[in-house]
Amino acid sequence: MPGLTLVATPIGNLGDLSPRALAALRGADAVLCEDTRVTGAMLARHGVSVTLMPLHEHNEDDQTPLVLDRLRAGQRVALVSDAGTPLVSDPGYRLVRAAIAAGLTVGAVPGPNAALMALTLSGLPPHPFLFHGFLPPRAGPRAAALARLRAAERAGLSATLVFHESPHRLAESLAAMAAALGGERPAAVARELTKRFEEVRRGSLGGLAAHYAGAEARGEICVVAGPAPAEAGGAEAGLEAQLRGALEAGMSLRDAAAAVAEATGLPRRQVYARALAIGREEAKRP
Repeated sequence: MPGLTLVATPIGNLGDLSPRALAALRGADAVLCEDTRVTGAMLARHGVSVTLMPLHEHNEDDQTPLVLDRLRAGQRVALVSDAGTPLVSDPGYRLVRAAIAAGLTVGAVPGPNAALMALTLSGLPPHPFLFHGFLPPRAGPRAAALARLRAAERAGLSATLVFHESPHRLAESLAAMAAALGGERPAAVARELTKRFEEVRRGSLGGLAAHYAGAEARGEICVVAGPAPAEAGGAEAGLEAQLRGALEAGMSLRDAAAAVAEATGLPRRQVYARALAIGREEAKRP
């Protein structure tokens, strides 16, 4: 049928391209993709020759009117990302919204999704869950994003949290999560899913942060954190646990206090005083 079809593609193992997805790509008049080299190689492996059009975050606004013209002319256009389900941390949302607003047909062929696979392999409660995508790359905005999540949890949100992360930022992101969400919170790091070196490492946020502070991570990565534990005393109830988690993750007293103060909304001086007290307690231990 004419229209726009969102087609999920493999996240690593090329054998995961479904027969229906392959048929949709083979029957398309054009395939929109993030990187024509990546999609072209995948299609060539299956003997598919089709017009490829780049659609990424930098040209989506310019490409959208051209794609809508194709759809109005009765063409079949497929949209893929480099891997996984389109629109999930990938471009295409603005195009889909425009196609819906124009009354054009939009469909989908479901398939691989790294976030859902990581969730199901994590051993953590599968529902409800909240998919966040990538955290901001810089420390300040990242701490602010985690603080907003923590505030939502204090307001009643109870859900497993799912993130994407890049290998070179994994250790610092885990440390920031331990500081904001609590170092003892159960979590999992899933990487290279469906590939030869697939790995799911389970533990606490603090323990995982400590591990990856000294271990290199490679490949595509998802981080899954369990729901917030029930709190009995407001923001101060989890203060010590969050501080200890941040310190166990390798943060300095000053950085741990700043991150936890941001996450809890408590006065920085108060949090720093408690961090100093924890530091003195730890120093007295044999």
